[in-house]
Amino acid sequence: MRTPIKNTDWHGVAQALDRANGIVVTTHKNPDSDGIGSQIALFHALKSMGKQVWIHNFDPVPRICRYLDGADQATSGSKFEHLHEVDTVISVDCGAMSRLGMPDAFFADKTLINIDHHASNRNFGQVNVVDASYCATGAMIYDLLSFLNIDLIPAIAKPLYVALLTDTASFRLSTVDADVFRLAAELVEAGADPAEASKAVYGSNSFARLELLKLSLDTLELHDDKRSAWLHVSEAMYQQTSADTEDTEGFIDYGRGIAGVAITVFIRPSSESSWKLSFRGANSLDVGSLASELGGGGHRYAAGCDLHGTLDEVKERARPLVTRLLSH
Repeated sequence: MRTPIKNTDWHGVAQALDRANGIVVTTHKNPDSDGIGSQIALFHALKSMGKQVWIHNFDPVPRICRYLDGADQATSGSKFEHLHEVDTVISVDCGAMSRLGMPDAFFADKTLINIDHHASNRNFGQVNVVDASYCATGAMIYDLLSFLNIDLIPAIAKPLYVALLTDTASFRLSTVDADVFRLAAELVEAGADPAEASKAVYGSNSFARLELLKLSLDTLELHDDKRSAWLHVSEAMYQQTSADTEDTEGFIDYGRGIAGVAITVFIRPSSESSWKLSFRGANSLDVGSLASELGGGGHRYAAGCDLHGTLDEVKERARPLVTRLLSH
């Protein structure tokens, strides 16, 4: 039996899974590699337990994750055709039920299991395992599968590795310790291919993405005595370059990589009248509390929120909070 990363209590989840017959695994809107990787690993694990399992999200699987075995099994949209066959919903990597994007009927009369590593998680499930000390939800799924004594096959190891890779910013964040590297090594030994994952995530850029990045970098500004970096994209930029939301992945890192910058803010359209603000913090700065104050959430070092208004209006709402956090 594998040694788990942490001594998390998985008994409640195991009992709920034992009772389950039809299971749908879901994650947040605009899913990332941690959410998708966790879903796909769970999909294969639950299948091996003889369960009937589906993957369904509000939004499609991002392009960088479509190489994973099982990604083609995911469906998307506000309607799910197998809902009548489901008695259990598993939410992974999502801090609030509203972020799943699904209608109330999706959860009605279902057991809802909530597995997440966001400190701002609202414990919205009937069964909740929330632990912000994990570097990624994928690492939590590894521990769950260890508890369930599920064999670590390549179809499970590969999605867990890409979850780990991306949610640690390529093993660069303070959440990375020796246990995380040991987990990465075990996943590679079980069939994960680091070169394959790196090419999919970092080496498959479209020309449209690079055109969008060029326009976004033109918006880069430093404030707060050059301790905060701000950049954005707009709908006009999407139209000009034929790029989309997925192409903005990693843009925030260009601000975060500037010497002396302690908080980076990246802003992109969320809808016709709202904007998605992403925050990244350095050192001990808690951008999760900043995002929570604006109605969002996340981690100490990475968080976000949605704000209504014009681009200038949402900037003016966020700037005083960033300045205040930097003054602490």
